[in-house]
Amino acid sequence: MIYFLRHGLDDETYIGGWSDVDLTKVGIEQVREICHVLERLPIKKIISSDIKRARTTAQIVSEYLNIPVEYSSDYRELNKGDLTGLDKDVALTLYPDYIDNVGVDTRYPNGESLIDLYKRISELISIIDTYDEVLIVTHRGVINMVYFLMNNRLPDNNKKQFGVTHASVHEYDNKNKVIRKVDK
Repeated sequence: MIYFLRHGLDDETYIGGWSDVDLTKVGIEQVREICHVLERLPIKKIISSDIKRARTTAQIVSEYLNIPVEYSSDYRELNKGDLTGLDKDVALTLYPDYIDNVGVDTRYPNGESLIDLYKRISELISIIDTYDEVLIVTHRGVINMVYFLMNNRLPDNNKKQFGVTHASVHEYDNKNKVIRKVDK
């Protein structure tokens, strides 16, 4: 069994992607709360995205579970290129075509498209499938792609359809190719 954990709440007034925006106080509390769920799961290893909000999340979990973290760029969110880390109001002014109406195959300037992320995670699934009792600390986009892949669907722009909320846990049965949200 593989477990995915989305990072806690970060400052959402900025464009995320590969930005180094960290968790808010609320985000830190969300992660501390979910540790009570994680302690009941058979986790022997933690792998985390190397983006700051995921690193901070993984650090909190690591200290709570007393399991070291391995960091990897493989589990990064969608690369939003030139928009990465911009204040959303500034991004709306500079890149109005890339806010709220981007097609799944539209590539961010110097970044990725949603289809690119889908392909990237599709290639990672064969590696993830070799894991057992691993927690992967990552981002909504990555976890959503696993849901799309396991449901044999191409991605769409509905980010909320799988319930990948801040500090939520998702159990991936890599033997049966099924993913589901874990209740608190």
